[in-house]
Amino acid sequence: VVRRRLLQRYEHQPFISCLAGFYSCRWKRYQRERTEPGKCCCSMRECMFFPLLVTAFCLSLVFLYTWGEGKNDYNGFDWYNYGNLGFWFLWSLLILIVAAVLFAYTSLLMVLAMCLLAEGQQLYLHWSHKIGTFLVLGFTISSLFALSILWRDHRKTVRLSFQVTAPYLHLGAIAIMVLLSWPVALHAIRADKKVIQVVIVGPYLAILLFLFLIPLGMYSPCIREKGTLGPKPALIGHRGAPMLAPENTEMSFLKTIEHGGDGLETDVTISYDGVPFLMHDDTLRRTTNIHEVYPNETGKDASFFSWDSLQKLNAGTWFIKNKPFVGMGSLSKADQNQAMNQSIYTLSGFLRLADSHNKLVIFDLYRPPESHPYRHLWVRKVLDVILEEAKIKRHLVLWLHNSVRAFVQSVAPGFQHAMGRKEPIEDLLKQNIDKLNLVYTDMSSEDIRKYAEANITTNYYVVNEPWLYSLAWCSGAHSVTTNAVHLLKDLSQPLFLMTPRQYNIMWILTDVTSAFLISLIFAL
Repeated sequence: VVRRRLLQRYEHQPFISCLAGFYSCRWKRYQRERTEPGKCCCSMRECMFFPLLVTAFCLSLVFLYTWGEGKNDYNGFDWYNYGNLGFWFLWSLLILIVAAVLFAYTSLLMVLAMCLLAEGQQLYLHWSHKIGTFLVLGFTISSLFALSILWRDHRKTVRLSFQVTAPYLHLGAIAIMVLLSWPVALHAIRADKKVIQVVIVGPYLAILLFLFLIPLGMYSPCIREKGTLGPKPALIGHRGAPMLAPENTEMSFLKTIEHGGDGLETDVTISYDGVPFLMHDDTLRRTTNIHEVYPNETGKDASFFSWDSLQKLNAGTWFIKNKPFVGMGSLSKADQNQAMNQSIYTLSGFLRLADSHNKLVIFDLYRPPESHPYRHLWVRKVLDVILEEAKIKRHLVLWLHNSVRAFVQSVAPGFQHAMGRKEPIEDLLKQNIDKLNLVYTDMSSEDIRKYAEANITTNYYVVNEPWLYSLAWCSGAHSVTTNAVHLLKDLSQPLFLMTPRQYNIMWILTDVTSAFLISLIFAL
């Protein structure tokens, strides 16, 4: 007994002690057990729980990737929550942080488990980690389910992301398989029955073979021969530059022009006395200080205010207070002062600004609600501003509204006409459509090529992330509507661009190197 205690005291195993301590809360050597040759690495209860840990790790990785690739739409997600909750908060960033923490936590447990197995130690996950594993499972499963129900287009975003990230995801998956080969080989060698060895090694080799061959079915428009890449898509500022200035204000559009944007996009509403002004939301709560000026009318439709009433509102202080975009950075003192003094902008002022800088304009036109005095005169009022008041060059106007297109073409020849949905080419040509304005989740290089052959260009909205802009570029899109003109303008070529030869070399080198390392590990 004395000798055993002395051995426990002096034969330290600090590495194993740390592994077992963090994984099992078993810091003492006498609390641990080694795995005997031919025996299972853990008790029956632990064997039943370990697949749950692996599942939690996989689901946390899937959720982190899914939510991370959805960054393009974080502002829309936060805006949706604002509409339901009534206050502004960057929920998207909070969820991203939680997803990263959960993935890091399950990854740490998996690494500890693999290291313990490699050291021949039996696994015993502490009860607190088991509770944590169930929490990770509950959160990721419920979050993925909620995304699939409430944000169905998000699945399309993830599928699009695979077109640019798949080669690198493949590389990462192979690297993980190489790391896993060590504990797999160790347990296969220790197994005293052929059946157990087959059960351990068989699934591993099947997954490895699948990963080796998966590039055969991989497609990415960014893997293309040199000289086949089209021109860089033009950049249209979505409500101006809303990451640099309050949306739909003069400052926002000036920022777009300053950073080299090719066009300006906005939203047009008609005031109660017939003045077209720029406002995206139905109400004025989100983008003005109406709660201070008209506290009893915060839920009132924006179009039921007179222009005199609208001029009394500030359209910039909310931007400084809420910082509506993740990672938007800090503004200079001059920009802060300018933003805080912005007011609601008229359509007339917007068109004059675009005309003076020779910028394309495209806008969503909102029909006033019932009982509004301009309910049936809204299009005529907007046309009067375009043709008689602002007198913008007609070729700079991309007319999007579809219900009165024939009337607009008759009274305002010279406008370019855009359609907001896919239609047969024959129908588009009959309507003299020049451009398609489509949501980015409908992106298809085949459709872009087909419409381009009929001299119909394609614009996608809203494209904010460099990887998504790169995909649009590689797919042949002619322009994109974006919140991030200041970021995308600096891309000199698409991200992830490579030739088929370069990709084949990367694929073959990855497979050969990983096969050599795995064979070496099994041989040793």
